[in-house]
Formats: sequence, structure tokens, C-alpha cells
Amino acid sequence: MLELPDSQSLAVPFWTMALISIEDLDGLDDEQVDDDITDRSEPMDDEEQDRMYAHWQAVGRTHHVSVPREMRGPIEEMTRNNQTAEREQVPFVTISRHEKLGEVLYEERVYPPGKWACVSKAEMMYEQSISNAFMKLMRFICKENSTGRYLGMSVPVVNEITMADDGTNFMKEVLTAYYLPAEFQARPPQPTDPDISIVQRDTIRVISRVFYGTTTEETISREIRMLRELLGSSGDVLQNRYMVAAYENPAVPQRRNEIWFIRRGP
Repeated sequence: MLELPDSQSLAVPFWTMALISIEDLDGLDDEQVDDDITDRSEPMDDEEQDRMYAHWQAVGRTHHVSVPREMRGPIEEMTRNNQTAEREQVPFVTISRHEKLGEVLYEERVYPPGKWACVSKAEMMYEQSISNAFMKLMRFICKENSTGRYLGMSVPVVNEITMADDGTNFMKEVLTAYYLPAEFQARPPQPTDPDISIVQRDTIRVISRVFYGTTTEETISREIRMLRELLGSSGDVLQNRYMVAAYENPAVPQRRNEIWFIRRGP
């Protein structure tokens, strides 16, 4: 075990929700939308908005979600800001890193208290819940808040899942949480959408393991089993609640994600 007291772990510079998210915008160069739409800071004209929206509709259909027309504005806003604004890393401290033959098996981190914007969804599929929840958060980030400002992105957005009593099946409700950037922690903007709540979350200690690929109930269940096997019989982590964070463009087939086990107590 390699101890890393009071040190920050390397931050990954970009993130994604797992399915339809702001990172779909970053991958448009390789899709059907031209560079001249994404590589600009000025407002799009109607034709460009239509093309961008059509792309999102196509992405949404593959993920079993519908992208409403009122998402056109937020899509444009976030596309333009992604070109110029850096994304803020959710603060954390790495406590320890566990390696074997040079490979990091998992690491333990502490995330301090902070304010998060949260949405709960209970769709038929996990992928639908996180996609629809993030579209709501995206509108909140893109000016649909009490400041009327673009708030900026923080990484990662965390999706919290709960398992049924048998420990094998997912409960339908998924909580999707966006960390408010440092500028807004003291005085959080209020959402106009009643489905979004601003929540003060306590310090959380997690055991994190990286995995690659898509995030579905099947892949998440597999990663939970693998990390549980690495940890052995540990009674100090929650057995029915987990978190999922993802970091790379969904256009990348083997994109980076993390499964988080939650330590009991402080």
C-alpha cells in the first residue's frame, strides 16, 4: 500500500455523465457536426442550432431518452463555454493508494462538505434516469437559476445508486448530483426547476476503483463485485449504496469511469 497523506490525486481534466451529457458536445468533431459549429464563441444561427439539436436527438434515441426542444438553448450555451472555460475539480484528498505490480487497484479519498445541486429520477432504466436528470441540471447550469448566469462545470457529476434488499438489483431511483463551483458555495444560486434541490452534503470517505467502458446496470454490478472481492469482508463500507463517476467522452468506447464504495461513519 502506498500512503499519500495530505496530497491531491491527479485530476482528470474532463468528465461525462455516462450517456447523454456535455461530453457529447466535445465528441461532435467525430460525428456529424462540423468543427465550425463547436470551435466558436459567438452565438449560433438557427441552422447551426438545428444541426446541433438534431445530433442530440440522435444521441438521445440511442440512449432511450427524448431531448426536448427547450434544450436547444442550453446545448448552445454549454457548447460555447466548453471551448473557453476550464472545468473545476471537486476538491478531495487522497488518503491511500493500493497497488499490485505497478497497477493501481483502488484508492481511498476524502471529499469535504459542500453544496450540490441534486435531481432524483426513477425511470425504467438506469441510463434513462441519469440522462434525464442531467438534462435538468444542464438547464440549471445554463442560466435557469436565480443569478441568470452560466455557472460553469465541475467534475465529476456523481450518480448515487441504491441496491434492493437482495443486494443484486438496482432500485429505480437514482440521485444525480452536481457540485457547485467554489464561486457559488457560500451563496448558492436557486434553481427555477422545483425538481432540483440545493443540498449541503457532509464529508464523505470513499474507496474508488477505475473501470473503462459504458455505465449500465450490468457493468456497474460487475464493478461492484470486483471491488468487493478486492476488499474482502469489510464491514466498514455501505453494502446497499454506491456512487458512479465518469470522466471521458462517451464517444470513446473505453472511456474512464469510477465506482465508489462509501465508508461508514466519519
